[in-house]
Amino acid sequence: MLAECYREALRLLRENSTPAGVLASARNPKSSGRNYDSIFGRDAAICALGMAISGDLELLQSAEAGLLTLARHQARNGQIPKFVKPELAEVDFWYAGCVDATIWWLIAVHLVERMAPHLGLATKVAANVVRALNWLECQEHQGWFLLQQNDCSDWADIMPRSGFVLYSNALWYWVKRLYDLPTARETQRFGRLLFNPFDNAVPDQKRIRLMRHYIRNRCRPEPFLLSYVNFSFWGEEIDIFGNILAYLTGLGTASEACKMVAGVTALNANDPHPVRVVGSPIEMGSPRWRPYMQRHRQNLPWQYHNGGAWPFVGGFWVILLATLGERSLAHAELVKLALSCRVNGWEFNEWFQGQTGEPMGMPRQSWNAAVYILAYRTVLCGARIFA
Repeated sequence: MLAECYREALRLLRENSTPAGVLASARNPKSSGRNYDSIFGRDAAICALGMAISGDLELLQSAEAGLLTLARHQARNGQIPKFVKPELAEVDFWYAGCVDATIWWLIAVHLVERMAPHLGLATKVAANVVRALNWLECQEHQGWFLLQQNDCSDWADIMPRSGFVLYSNALWYWVKRLYDLPTARETQRFGRLLFNPFDNAVPDQKRIRLMRHYIRNRCRPEPFLLSYVNFSFWGEEIDIFGNILAYLTGLGTASEACKMVAGVTALNANDPHPVRVVGSPIEMGSPRWRPYMQRHRQNLPWQYHNGGAWPFVGGFWVILLATLGERSLAHAELVKLALSCRVNGWEFNEWFQGQTGEPMGMPRQSWNAAVYILAYRTVLCGARIFA
């Protein structure tokens, strides 16, 4: 079944490939109405990783095409678009600083160059890379070297994470490592201080000490990094995706990674589908609830970004388990991931209801297929993209 899922994933990505790159999902009236039949910055970049590692020439060409399409529509200030509709010459940058499209694009450019140097992608987009890095550095706190953002400014686009966000800064640290940026160590150090305020460190900076003290007096320690930290509030909903990325990229300490994995399994967040993206959904009436979370009735508790299970995130979960040496658990979770992709005749559904496991969202989702390929190659072939 694992091999069959791999073949189906390749087939889906070929079907969703266009001359301009891979679409976020298959074309149908519903996906067109929600712009899913577009070249999305984060989706196309994440897909490029799986497409490149597959070794399939057609998919490799599609991966490069998507990254080049996004580069051609880069803003003058360096930001990579949220999505592009080449056939309509439509370029969308979301609302307030869609920060992770630019980060994922940089990651994909570097890793595609590493896996397929014969394409010469890095040379083709060298000037775009410089502008993208400059734009991100302008979003960075100049003393703590962490990205700052508003609500709804990353993949979790109906969630109230703001200030210093774990997910975005885990990726930002990875970019700094990939591109050998001189402040990578500072990003790691301040990230650990803010997102894990319960260790024994005594920061030199007064403002960091105050923020950690405020959190420690009002927050119970958990085996998870905080999802975000802002002036006098923070996220305790448990951003499982952000935690996975933090330990994959090295922003979090390796000694804490196994505690996080145990925490995920204790919450049954990997059951029935790997894996739920939030451990404890934000309830209506909570101080962290925002009225916009009811938009399209998507982000109610146990749904969408507020506790739904996303197969592409499940792929990164499997990769983390394999990286930590949890081979048996990684293989078992890969099987569960394949079963999730197989629902409704290999529909590769966007996400599943966190409690009932009901398939939700858009069918034939490209990044589900691409990250399954990454996870499959990691578990069964020993591939490493986070090395």
